[in-house]
Amino acid sequence: MNRLRFWTIALMLAGAVVILYARPGHDEIPARAPLEQFPDTIAGWAGTDLSIDQETRDVLGDGDFLSRNYVRQGQPAPIDLFLAYFPSQRTGSTIHSPKHCLPGAGWTFDSSRYVDLEDADGRAHRVGEYIISNGQARQFVIYWYEAHGRSVANEYWAKVYLVTDAMRMNRTDGALVRIITPILPDEGEAQSKARAEGFARQLAPLLTRFIPD
Repeated sequence: MNRLRFWTIALMLAGAVVILYARPGHDEIPARAPLEQFPDTIAGWAGTDLSIDQETRDVLGDGDFLSRNYVRQGQPAPIDLFLAYFPSQRTGSTIHSPKHCLPGAGWTFDSSRYVDLEDADGRAHRVGEYIISNGQARQFVIYWYEAHGRSVANEYWAKVYLVTDAMRMNRTDGALVRIITPILPDEGEAQSKARAEGFARQLAPLLTRFIPD
C-alpha cells in the first residue's frame, strides 16, 4: 500500500469513526444461530471443540466464539478453525486482526496475498492467504472478515465497511473466519494450501446461519 493510499484510508476511517460513535441509537442485531451449533462434521472432516480460556475471552470482548480442531481420514494434518462473531462493534468490542494476535504468540508472517476463493455453492469470497512460522514450525493460514453478505480480506477495508454499514443499515455486527493447517516437513506449501482451501470451500456456505447477511 503506497503512502498516499494509506493516509487517505486512515483519514476516511478517522472521520467515519467519529460519525459512527456520535450517532445515537442502538444497532440492529439480526437473529442467528449460536456458534456452538456450528456443524462438527464438514465434508468428512470431524471436529473437536477446543476450550477458550477466560483470559483470552476477556481480551476478545463481548462476542460469540468457536475454536475447533477438524481431522479427516486420509489427510496428513488437521485443520484449526476459529470463528469470532460480534453482534455490535459500536461499544468497543471489535474484531482482532490475526496480524496482531499471531505475532504475540511468537509467529511471524513470511508471505501474504489476497485471492478470490469460490466456495462449494459457486459464491466468490475475497480472502487473505498467509504462511507463518515459529522456529521450524510453519503453517498455512486463510482468514477473512465476513459481514452482511460480504467477504473482505483486508482489515482496513473491513473497518471502512463497518462504518458505512453502520450509517446505512444501523448494523455493526461482523465476524472473523480463520483457518490454519500445518505445513508438514515432508509436504510442500501447495499441499497445505490445497487442504486449507478445500476446507474453506466447504465451510463458507455454512456461515450464513451463524453470520447473518
